[in-house]
Amino acid sequence: MLAYILRSLMQGLVVMLAVAFIAFSMFRFVGDPVVNMMGQEATLQDRAELTERLGLNDPVPLQFARFVWDAARGDFGISYRQGRKVSSLILERLPATVELAVLSAIFAFVAGIALGVYAAIRRDGWIANLVMSLSLIGVSLPTFLIGIGLIYIFAVELRWLPSFGRGDTVKIGWWTTGLLTISGLKSLVMPVLTLGFLQLTLIMRLVRSEMLEVMRADFIRFARARGIPERRIEFRHALRNTMIPVITIAGLQLGGVIAFAIVTETVFQWPGLGALFVTAVQFVDVPVMSAYLLFVAFVFVLTSLIVDLVYVALDPRLRTGNPAMAK
Repeated sequence: MLAYILRSLMQGLVVMLAVAFIAFSMFRFVGDPVVNMMGQEATLQDRAELTERLGLNDPVPLQFARFVWDAARGDFGISYRQGRKVSSLILERLPATVELAVLSAIFAFVAGIALGVYAAIRRDGWIANLVMSLSLIGVSLPTFLIGIGLIYIFAVELRWLPSFGRGDTVKIGWWTTGLLTISGLKSLVMPVLTLGFLQLTLIMRLVRSEMLEVMRADFIRFARARGIPERRIEFRHALRNTMIPVITIAGLQLGGVIAFAIVTETVFQWPGLGALFVTAVQFVDVPVMSAYLLFVAFVFVLTSLIVDLVYVALDPRLRTGNPAMAK
């Protein structure tokens, strides 16, 4: 098991180094950092001094090593547009994105598994067929269209929920949260539904297909022959074996929820990291773009590591220290 975890950590480290190299390359190929920082009116001497001070005359491997070391310490440089530390900008926007993504992931995971299990157990019922039909709509419609539809119904026609913004927030240390105010909770409803709906439909369809496959397995027939109650077979034996592939796929999907909330944040003018990235692209703010790229990679690596640990907990064969037995 220890070797399995160490191998996952090494793979994550390799991924982070590869993404760091791409992020580092952005500084060299997306505009001139000296021109971006000093403007077109700077003299040649000023540019030469800044180039020397930034270490841009050093060999590329040395610059890359310095970039990785700074990024590991949370130092992503200064924003070209706002003139502030990128790490400070990220910390300001991080709570909004984390709250939105975590609530969307919980909504998608809990509702997706519950509906998937129901659709598998009652696959011939009209409710199960209705759920499957609605899931096709969720998969087919783009995220921004779902958000616009929710805004039209709940904000324009019914006027129950705000159409944009985060509402009132409460500051707890450096963390700001909208979970402790009524307007903050109302502002979360539509973005959470929009961001989580696509993941919900994917998880639900995956759970249903895996559950139907497991229910046809020999050990399920053997359990029925022993007289074990059907409800116990479904939720104790079938569901547990269903969760192994589901967690692998769903974990990566949920990582995508955290990393790619850009569209939802744009539709609802949500003040999170996605909106910060969109603004950075518009103004070619390379330090912010680079930091966001590393953040996305870190989220995926962390999610993948957690999925691997959960996978070990669910599959006892991986604890033997011989991963080949699990294949």
